[in-house]
Amino acid sequence: MSFRPLHDRVLVRRVEAEEKTAGGIIIPDTAKEKPQEGEVLAVGAGTRDETGKLVPLDVKEGDRILFGKWSGTEVRLNGEDLLIMKESDILGIVEGQAEARKAA
Repeated sequence: MSFRPLHDRVLVRRVEAEEKTAGGIIIPDTAKEKPQEGEVLAVGAGTRDETGKLVPLDVKEGDRILFGKWSGTEVRLNGEDLLIMKESDILGIVEGQAEARKAA
């Protein structure tokens, strides 16, 4: 089953947070908060401006993003827990994530 969000909505998969702190302390599952970072799986076509012209979204499929703690609506598609949110709920795009992990 494929899914395409409408207008300025985005489909996001949460990215799991690290299980250890920088100091090496392991965080138990009961103490973890839901991650506020995710990967964009699908985007809508965009919104329309005052003249009716289509304005595309700034995010694209594959982008890693940060979003607010209470952002989006949780849905279950194909057995996977995902989020649908408006582009305005996205705080920013995480750039250079792959390069930082390769260096570590």
